[in-house]
Amino acid sequence: MARVQIHLPDHFVFSTDIALYVGHINYGGHLDNALLLSLVSEARVRFFKSLGYTELDVEGRGIVVADAALQYQSEAFHGEVMVVDMVADEFRSKGCDLVWRMRDKATQRDVACGKTGIVFFDYAARKTAAVPESFRTRAGI
Repeated sequence: MARVQIHLPDHFVFSTDIALYVGHINYGGHLDNALLLSLVSEARVRFFKSLGYTELDVEGRGIVVADAALQYQSEAFHGEVMVVDMVADEFRSKGCDLVWRMRDKATQRDVACGKTGIVFFDYAARKTAAVPESFRTRAGI
């Protein structure tokens, strides 16, 4: 089976720190794979907030997550602080990828990377919508 390959950009427009709590850790003593996406979701909310948006209001449009891919690079442990960097990339007419990487703050050890495909959505009309031009400009590479 081919492994997922994530190609990271040279530049990220956003960075946030997220501490790992005991609830993020599984029976193996490291970051639980299901909770990694929960941490990335928190980083995504912070990313939108840093741009003056919410996930339900980006210039009048919301977003929906269409897909996600991730690649683990090392374990992460209780008490470590993760730095999550994010940028919007690979824009299409109605969506884009939010590319991210996660590193341990103290050692700069790479922990994981991935991308989340989002589609813009008009919740009132219940249909997809075009990417707001201001979002493309502010959030991308």
